[in-house]
Amino acid sequence: MAPRITRPVGTTTRGTTHPNRLRRMDRWIAAVHGPALLRAAAAPVAVDLGYGAAPWTAVELLARLRTADPRARVVGVEIEPARVAAAQPYAREGLTFVHGGFEVPVDGAPALIRAANVLRQYDEGEVAAVWERLCARLAPGGLLVEGTCDEIGRRHVWVALGPEGPRTVTFATRLGSLERPSDLAERLPKALIHRNVPGERVHAFLRDFDRAWAAASPYASLGARQRWIATARALAEDWPLADGRRRWRQGELTVEWSALAPGGGS
Repeated sequence: MAPRITRPVGTTTRGTTHPNRLRRMDRWIAAVHGPALLRAAAAPVAVDLGYGAAPWTAVELLARLRTADPRARVVGVEIEPARVAAAQPYAREGLTFVHGGFEVPVDGAPALIRAANVLRQYDEGEVAAVWERLCARLAPGGLLVEGTCDEIGRRHVWVALGPEGPRTVTFATRLGSLERPSDLAERLPKALIHRNVPGERVHAFLRDFDRAWAAASPYASLGARQRWIATARALAEDWPLADGRRRWRQGELTVEWSALAPGGGS
């Protein structure tokens, strides 16, 4: 059972949201982690933590997860009571909205917690404790996805974590609007955004990302997608990428967390 508390853990965020803002993250979750949902004996429960002033992201998450598992259920959790009340007309079979925060006040252990554009509004020093708290609420083999995107979801970076801690970092973008990969730096999650400085691993990665993108410029005549794929192939020679061409074609690239974790680099 979820812990019983009288006051949600966390602070109210700005609540900015738009339809389809999190489509890149949702599609990645369904494609990469959907098979694990299908293996679950019980109907998987996903939490949309901090969905904001309107419930669009929770509604869309349910639809996208059900492409992987028709039994999936979504619980939208918001720390602002007025937002929970405003979302109730959108509740239906498989979709509910509750008042809460980082304690995640749902029964049982969720298979997925998605926290998008939430921790960006906290201090970097608070991130590790929040990650630990949220991961402790996951079911065995569960997934926490935490990240940041722009207002209409063209650029997005997220960290995937399991009960054991962070696993990977994914960079996702609308390729037609990308000038250089380091443009995604402004959407790094809070754990990394202040680490994009010389001497840190994420800075070295984005430097190499830009260099590989520049070297792949001859592929631009074939389209931005082919250029991105060629860039990813080149990066894979020096960085531990965790995905392949199928995801690269979607304008994504995933790298092992250990390669970018704060603490120094080249």
